[in-house]
Amino acid sequence: MDLKDQLKNLFPDHPDPEDVEQDAPAEDTLWIQEEPILCKFEKRRGKVVTILEGYTGADADFKKLCSDLKHELGVGGSWKNDLIIIQGDYRDRIMQILTEMGFRVKRVGG
Repeated sequence: MDLKDQLKNLFPDHPDPEDVEQDAPAEDTLWIQEEPILCKFEKRRGKVVTILEGYTGADADFKKLCSDLKHELGVGGSWKNDLIIIQGDYRDRIMQILTEMGFRVKRVGG
């Protein structure tokens, strides 16, 4: 009797990890958004930035969304005061990424 059989005898209700079907990993993030996220373009201190505002959700999800966008675009940025600030004019790409994630996005200005 090996260790695996002994553990099954001790914990009969515990599922065996080999028996559990492993499909594609499910996305654990569920984005709930009532109003569309506003995607704006501004110049700050002579630099071009894209600003996202209107996200309503948990702070942890907000930080993850900001991090995912920066990583996907390969640019810098920050989040503060319920705004995501991305360096550069990436409105079209950001809107495409957010739409694929399940958000509704509204372009503001130009």
